[in-house]
Amino acid sequence: MQSKLMSSGGGKRMWVLVLASGEEAKSTIVDFAKRNNLKAASFVALGAFERAKLGYFDWQKKEYLPIPVEEQVELVSLVGDIAENDKHEADFHGHAVLGRRDGSTRGGHLLEGVVRPTLEVTLTETPAHLRRRMHPDINVALIDIS
Repeated sequence: MQSKLMSSGGGKRMWVLVLASGEEAKSTIVDFAKRNNLKAASFVALGAFERAKLGYFDWQKKEYLPIPVEEQVELVSLVGDIAENDKHEADFHGHAVLGRRDGSTRGGHLLEGVVRPTLEVTLTETPAHLRRRMHPDINVALIDIS
């Protein structure tokens, strides 16, 4: 991965990250956040994956059901945030839309995405730190702004 700090000031930094073929998107972005002490940020990205795994939250089961995508896809859109979890670590939450060869799409919570050939990410730090807290009634960690 390549990265460049594009701006800094007012408690807000912005980077552009360029991931290479073979890198796993979610873990690479989280590792970057940890190395740069990012506790709160938003991101947008586009590029392509050789394969991915999306998730659909099943309300009855209170878990993400995996949606494997075992083909080359365009990453039409990836949007999300990074917030500090209960363990005081950077926590990734992103939703993706993947474009298939025939023009159809798949979308959901990004669980995993292996880059091919590239992924371009704009990562913007937010001045206020966000915290994600586990809600045991639904088995999901949500941002707590209180």
